[in-house]
Amino acid sequence: MTNSSDDLVHDPDGGLPRLLEIMRRLRDPETGCPWDIEQDFASIAPYTIEEAYEVADAIERQAWDELEGELGDLLLQTVYHTAIGEERGLFSFQSVTKAIADKMVARHPHVFGDESRDKTPEQQTADWETIKAAERAGRDRGGVLDDVAVGLPALLRAMKLQKRAARVGFDWPETTQVLDKIVEESRELVEAKERLGAAEIEEEMGDLLFVMANLSRHLGVDPEAALRGANAKFTRRFRSIEADLAAIGKRPEESGLREMDKLWDKAKAAEKARKAGTD
Repeated sequence: MTNSSDDLVHDPDGGLPRLLEIMRRLRDPETGCPWDIEQDFASIAPYTIEEAYEVADAIERQAWDELEGELGDLLLQTVYHTAIGEERGLFSFQSVTKAIADKMVARHPHVFGDESRDKTPEQQTADWETIKAAERAGRDRGGVLDDVAVGLPALLRAMKLQKRAARVGFDWPETTQVLDKIVEESRELVEAKERLGAAEIEEEMGDLLFVMANLSRHLGVDPEAALRGANAKFTRRFRSIEADLAAIGKRPEESGLREMDKLWDKAKAAEKARKAGTD
């Protein structure tokens, strides 16, 4: 290994070239790390998803002291995939950055071209979708749903599938119709629980969740963000229950539902009072 490579690897100000060289060294078939050498696109993909969620989690918690590191971890995933792509002759980090830069320029003609910037954010979003639709048409991808990624989180993919179908007119025009469908699917889930097996219950639960995602879309709500918020709320309130129980020398498994329900209501009231105090 050349001295110049070592110098770059150990240069704290080496920036992106340093990171690319570190990955090249890790993947070197003769002198690299055995674990890194054996990885491929498929084996790294779960880490990519995990790191993206950890970025979102840091933002959700406003953990700004953690966000820098989480963004670095996510950047590493891009470097990893592009290193594998370059080894296989598919693409490189440079070609990936060129592709995304070209895309940003093409999709922002109001910034980099001759179009007026005098648009609302909503109009710019609509224009973005129009440009994307034209790009898809140019690729001749076939069916309306063909390029909605299979590996997306289920709720997000449901939203994208429904949004794509809505573009060609396959959508309920009124939110009330979606609410009616939720009632219908809830009834079918109850019937499945009473009369059918596990597979049918799972199918009906999936149908209900799919319609709930559709309701989110009609209401302009991101279901992933909404559920993350609900998860965070549940975590806060349950931790409050644990703290109150610990104050009297008890653990949750030593308590009961009635007692914990009262402590839950206490935590809920305290949250509402704090929120009212900040409004």
